[in-house]
Amino acid sequence: MRLIFAGTPEFAAQALQAIVAAGHDVTLVLTQPDRPAGRGMTLQPSAVKKVALEHGIEVFQPLTLRDAEAQAKLAAVGAEVMVVAAYGLILPQVVLDMPRFGCINIHGSLLPRWRGAAPIQRALLAGDAETGVCIMQMEAGLDTGPVLLRGAFPIDASDTTATLHDRLAALGAGLVVEALGKLPLPAEPQPAEGVTYAHKIEKAEALIDWSKTATELDRHIRAFNPFPGAQALFAGQTVKLWQAMPVDGAGEAGAILALDRHRIVIACGQGALSVSELQKAGGKRLPVQQFLAGHPLKVGDRFEQPT
Repeated sequence: MRLIFAGTPEFAAQALQAIVAAGHDVTLVLTQPDRPAGRGMTLQPSAVKKVALEHGIEVFQPLTLRDAEAQAKLAAVGAEVMVVAAYGLILPQVVLDMPRFGCINIHGSLLPRWRGAAPIQRALLAGDAETGVCIMQMEAGLDTGPVLLRGAFPIDASDTTATLHDRLAALGAGLVVEALGKLPLPAEPQPAEGVTYAHKIEKAEALIDWSKTATELDRHIRAFNPFPGAQALFAGQTVKLWQAMPVDGAGEAGAILALDRHRIVIACGQGALSVSELQKAGGKRLPVQQFLAGHPLKVGDRFEQPT
């Protein structure tokens, strides 16, 4: 099938790789402009751009798809379908209507739950039992289009945003190849009930509120791994918590109840968290024993509440 692919991060790059491997004619790839990154803040291509260049596919990086010049370039391709995955630009109606089979989107949630920018993190924060991917026919609304294919799997107690991302990316890549092989597919309208929005993650949300339950804070730490990292405050300094699990315990919220070489047990609003990996500002992620060597903590010390 002759198609245009639009996407930017690794989640999308896996789908592009699978589409190319399946033998489809990807004539043009749209991705976000190169961004400065790393210590030198040099311009870096997106994960999707790297895959496209590896396969000799033309890359187009417009700032908008609303101008006539960009739209003319897309129209000239004569694509039968456009596949979109975490692209980052709004597709105007004229673009949605261009291909014979329209535009289809790979979305990392079980729609209509978690429409929007951060479905993986929001599913973890909410304690959802399962997640998945929907291949959706795009329309003007935010992730409101009918679903063509869906796949689901349980969220494990140890899952982080990083592990779910990788499982969802693999599932999405497989589903979109399946969908392309079956177009046109019957479209299932999303139900009006159960709609939730996965608003973009703000860095301020990463601060840990110790008055919450240990179960909530366990989900919080896993949801903000790898970005931006769940942040605790201690003696005016920011400490990121990377690995933890809920345990029995009671005390003043934020107080250290116990510690040894393997764990630091911190009281929550209900229950306690056993923390096994931490990181000071500007430092490396460390197991408890190494962290304590440079930051001697003791029972009774207290992590602060965010103001």
